[in-house]
Amino acid sequence: MINWEKVFEGVEWFHWTGITPAISQSSADACLEAVKVASKLGVTISTDLNYRAKLWKYGGDREAIMTELTSYCDVILGNEEDAEMHFGIKPEGAAVQTHGHDVKAEAFLSVCQQMMAKFPRAKKVITTLRGSISASHNTWAGVLYDGKQMLQTRQYQITDIVDRVGGGDSFMGGLIYGLLTYPDDDQNALDFAVAASCLKHTIKGDANLVTVEEVSKLMGGDASGRVAR
Repeated sequence: MINWEKVFEGVEWFHWTGITPAISQSSADACLEAVKVASKLGVTISTDLNYRAKLWKYGGDREAIMTELTSYCDVILGNEEDAEMHFGIKPEGAAVQTHGHDVKAEAFLSVCQQMMAKFPRAKKVITTLRGSISASHNTWAGVLYDGKQMLQTRQYQITDIVDRVGGGDSFMGGLIYGLLTYPDDDQNALDFAVAASCLKHTIKGDANLVTVEEVSKLMGGDASGRVAR
């Protein structure tokens, strides 16, 4: 039904999320068509694995569907729950702690390594690190594994959350922007993504209404919230 080759004319990046194939078999099939054509045309492909238990109701083989789709990806974003529920991948060694301040990036290294072993096309595996202290107070950081080293950002304290919805999407949007803008600096791209999504938590609704300049100010340590005149 869709001429994907025409859709991808002049396109350099295609992003899909785990929500799409969870909706229906036809939606999963369309997503697979898209990644196959994007791959053939040399388009960079990324995914946010986004496990949603309430959506996988139509009887599709979740692990088989997600494994085939993810095999086409160059960049994979997902947390430990996504990895376990979609692929049966669990952290080895250090336990993943997601409550309170003490969220250790090291605990996610084994998940990233297992993901890269399962999906050899992937060049980067990324996860966000959210620590839940209360409904309105979370810690927020991120890690990126490129097969050789694991990069980590500073940890932000988000003490007055306005709206969490869209936090992951704003991270991925910031990451894609960062990887395209700083192609030789994964640390800067990761820092940009975390700062962008951190600011999203202060905005009502699911869209991140901030500018590049505002994200850059937060990356530089300015969290004053003062208006720039």
